[in-house]
Amino acid sequence: MSESKRSNGLGAAARVTALASSVMDLHVRIALQEVDREKRRLISGGIFLAMGGALMFLALLASEIVLTIWIKEKLLLSLTNALIIIGIFNIFLAGLSLRIGGQLTKGPYLPETLEGLSKTTKAVLGK
Repeated sequence: MSESKRSNGLGAAARVTALASSVMDLHVRIALQEVDREKRRLISGGIFLAMGGALMFLALLASEIVLTIWIKEKLLLSLTNALIIIGIFNIFLAGLSLRIGGQLTKGPYLPETLEGLSKTTKAVLGK
């Protein structure tokens, strides 16, 4: 092979490498913009979920107070006895929920599912 053919081949390879490099730089820049956009979306979603959870907790607390007062008046019980009834009912519901949740989250999981959960957890926690 002559020297000019060899240098043309190297020049073409350098141009292809430069083109690939610029395409990769563009891709990385776009990916970083998407990550920033997704971070904002996830943070906003987390804030709204926290607000919804707090408001749901307050609504549950208010409904429990109303239920306690209703039980006290309808069954002619003392406040202590009405609170005991509500407490026992809450413990029963909590145990039932934990039991059902435990059964639903038992494996076996596919490796793809575990990998997806791991990636999602790392993305959310930023690790």
